[in-house]
Amino acid sequence: MNPFSMNLLLLAADDASLTAAEQTVSDSTIGWVAFLAVIAVIVVPFVVGNLLANVLKMRDYGTKIGIVLFSLTLGLTPFVSRAVTGQNPLSAIDLGIDLAGGANMTFQVDRAAAAAEDKEITGEVMDKMVAAVGRRVNPTGTEEVTVRKVGEDRLEVIVPGADQEKVEQVKRDVTNLGELEFALLATDVDHSDLIDLARERGDESTEIFRDGKLVAKWRRSARDNEGNLKVFPGERVHTRTRTINGKEATEFLVVVDPDPKRRITGRLLKSVREQFSDRGLAVGFTFNDRGGYLFQQLTSKYQPRQGADYKSRLAVLLNDEIHSAPTINAVIGATGQIDGNFSQEEIDELISVLNAGALEVPLIKEPVSEFTVSPQLGVDVQKKGFTAIIIGTIAVFVVTLGYYLTAGFVADVCLAINIVLVLGAMSLIDATFTLPGLAGLVLTIGMAVDANVLIFERIREEREKGSSLRMAIKNGFEKAFSTIFDANVTTLITAVVLYYIGTDQVKGFAVTLFIGIIMSMFSAVYIGRLIFDIAEHKRWITDLKMFCIIRPENWNFLGKKGMAAVLSLILIGIGLAAVATRGADNLDIDFRGGSMVTFKFEGEAPPIEEVRSHLESQFEKNISLERLSVVDNGQEQTLFRMRTIEPNAQNVSDKIKEAFADHNFELVQQHVTLGEVVQIPESEAPTPDDEPADQFAGGSRIKVSLSESMLPNSLAEEAESALKTMERYKASDDLITASSVSGEGSKVNEIELSVASAVNAADVKTMLEVLKTDLEKDPHFEEINTFDTAVAGETKTAAITAMVFSLLAIIGYLWVRFQRVSFGLAACAALIHDVLIVLGLLALGAYLSGNPVGSILMLEDFKINLPIVAAFLTIIGYSLNDTIVVFDRIREVRGKNPALTTNMVNESLNQTLSRTLLTSITTLIVVLILYAIGGEGIHGFAYCLVLGVIVGTYSSIFI
Repeated sequence: MNPFSMNLLLLAADDASLTAAEQTVSDSTIGWVAFLAVIAVIVVPFVVGNLLANVLKMRDYGTKIGIVLFSLTLGLTPFVSRAVTGQNPLSAIDLGIDLAGGANMTFQVDRAAAAAEDKEITGEVMDKMVAAVGRRVNPTGTEEVTVRKVGEDRLEVIVPGADQEKVEQVKRDVTNLGELEFALLATDVDHSDLIDLARERGDESTEIFRDGKLVAKWRRSARDNEGNLKVFPGERVHTRTRTINGKEATEFLVVVDPDPKRRITGRLLKSVREQFSDRGLAVGFTFNDRGGYLFQQLTSKYQPRQGADYKSRLAVLLNDEIHSAPTINAVIGATGQIDGNFSQEEIDELISVLNAGALEVPLIKEPVSEFTVSPQLGVDVQKKGFTAIIIGTIAVFVVTLGYYLTAGFVADVCLAINIVLVLGAMSLIDATFTLPGLAGLVLTIGMAVDANVLIFERIREEREKGSSLRMAIKNGFEKAFSTIFDANVTTLITAVVLYYIGTDQVKGFAVTLFIGIIMSMFSAVYIGRLIFDIAEHKRWITDLKMFCIIRPENWNFLGKKGMAAVLSLILIGIGLAAVATRGADNLDIDFRGGSMVTFKFEGEAPPIEEVRSHLESQFEKNISLERLSVVDNGQEQTLFRMRTIEPNAQNVSDKIKEAFADHNFELVQQHVTLGEVVQIPESEAPTPDDEPADQFAGGSRIKVSLSESMLPNSLAEEAESALKTMERYKASDDLITASSVSGEGSKVNEIELSVASAVNAADVKTMLEVLKTDLEKDPHFEEINTFDTAVAGETKTAAITAMVFSLLAIIGYLWVRFQRVSFGLAACAALIHDVLIVLGLLALGAYLSGNPVGSILMLEDFKINLPIVAAFLTIIGYSLNDTIVVFDRIREVRGKNPALTTNMVNESLNQTLSRTLLTSITTLIVVLILYAIGGEGIHGFAYCLVLGVIVGTYSSIFI
């Protein structure tokens, strides 16, 4: 080694040492930062708590203050960490697809295809499917994509924040079987017996069996990245020409091993990677030990023979199409390369699929249900939802502070901490905020007031009895605790049931409600008690003045039970009659099957009545239509959301297009721009004898840009449509090809057309105009939601099961807590009463939606969907909360008396009336704000809650 080379090596070694040292320092720094962060979150709050306790001269409260500071620090940590790193603190909150845009798709196993392959659908198979699909749609593991099993034979894929191009790519990745197989092309020297057998079977046979075992099969080649069928010329290779779908296609006879265990498939792959070959991009692969052994045996058997005038060809099949047919020039072991003249997009997709592995069982390509929202619409929904939260929260703070004064201020502090804890907990467990979840947060704030009202009313009672302030605070919290506990546990039951039966959006509501209830109990009972104790000990408060608008009276509520019964029966009767009259129209697509799409028009939007009349000409009366207003770049736009029982999105698209075909209403559709026609130069290099001549040399090339991706179709299908269009103008796919090309921007795609010189210029011009018309014919959807009938039936069953299970669980809990089953049955009678009345008023609201009264009341054609079921279960929880407060007071008034008299019940109702009405008024303010400005996505949900609060308050007293 010369000195110069040695110096280079020494320098390289020094550099390596420096890099290693830097890496050590970096790792050490990260470790120290993590350690200090843990100390700051866990240790510092307790240290500060004890310091504050010493300053206040209340050392016994050090740990309690530390617990409060620790919980608050933990809740703020996700937001502070984002702010410290220069990110938006609110980015710590994960938004669901209804708030951020994206797609939620459910795919079903193709049971018929699985049965044909003798594959049973088991839990183990579905777990493997989840893993394989997860690797396909999220190969790096860094994307926020969720894949999970639903039911016995379905997979749910959730892609938040994705535009339609990404969604279509996910669909292809999910359903692509990814079956890779290495076999041989049959030659008349090595496989004359198989060729004779294939001839005997006739031209219609595609698979050749001998002694009941598959020994050969006819397979055609795939298309290259320019749309041409790949050609594999070679001496003695056996082929046939057959007409398939009206076109002539060349098929190759492929030899397979009779023993399935010896076939070389993608299941034997160890790794796949991108490589470069003499012809461009290629796929390199490495087999595991068994794969390498079988591949070595195969290539050893068919390596070049001395004196032979041909070479054997290896067939590389992907999803039963031949992508490559390289000659076997030597013995190959565990490592090889697939050279198929691939484009970069094909390489990326191929590597993703092969690395993920073949699917255990095939999936139906079209999702059985799909919920897709454009990011634009998601942002608008976000703004309305957050606005409702802010206004609702302010309203609760003002009412509480105004009525309870000093105690109200303490309650507001507890509510503020409660919000921080809920948001922090949601962020720490990576829970997703959905639109119903935001509604759940607002509802949690409203219901959190209930605990404070119960405590404050108890404190008021104790003060009126002559107790000291310290004793009144102590007794107020202790006496209210059992009621708060019972009321919140029953609501937790409904939240758990909702989580197990709901879709992703409903789960978001359930998680928010669950966390909100726990945090509201902690903030009201623990933090509130701590603040009161400290303030009273330090003499910061010497009395608690409160307004008292509603004082206990000796009202004979049970004396009005006959009148209440008649009123309830009338309301239930009218409502159920309305429900029966509407029939299946009561159900949304979640429970009936169908599609929901949102579209808009160019220019000024037409009146909703005219839009409805045109749509009904195609869909008859089986639609419901909403008018939406969104703000995009400071400009208000009008969208229309239509629901129909037609489950096929493409059929819906075709009917909408037909509805406005002969009218001056112009739907927002795909915009197509035809690029400049560029001459393809003649190739100067001679064409090798074993390769076909470039038939496009001397022809022309055009790029067609699409500014909007169509929702039901993928770009690949548009390219196929382009080919069909060209065939009408004396141009077969041998003379014109189409390929997808990525353009600039999230919503720009291109189809590149190559036209052979055999097509004259006049035909090209005519073809392009027709192609432009064909590609611009379909509307662009801002969101889409489809439910297959089978999925809708299962959803309906799950919803009914959830309602029944919730009621049974509540009866059981109240039976245990109050020692008599009659309490549980009485509570369930009130709950069923509330649900029936709200159900009837929901149908009546839909009937009134088309007239001036309905417009004033903001009524719509409400239909029962999963968010509405969530509202029903929430009404059950809320009404039960009210009822338990009364039950608890009845138990207290009765004491040890075995009898339960009318006077006892009346006395209990009078004593709890102020609490019942105050909580109802506060919660009603919140849900009214949700109803008025929360946006269309939760309009029906909020409508049910408004009715539920009113009816629940009434039923808690009378029913």
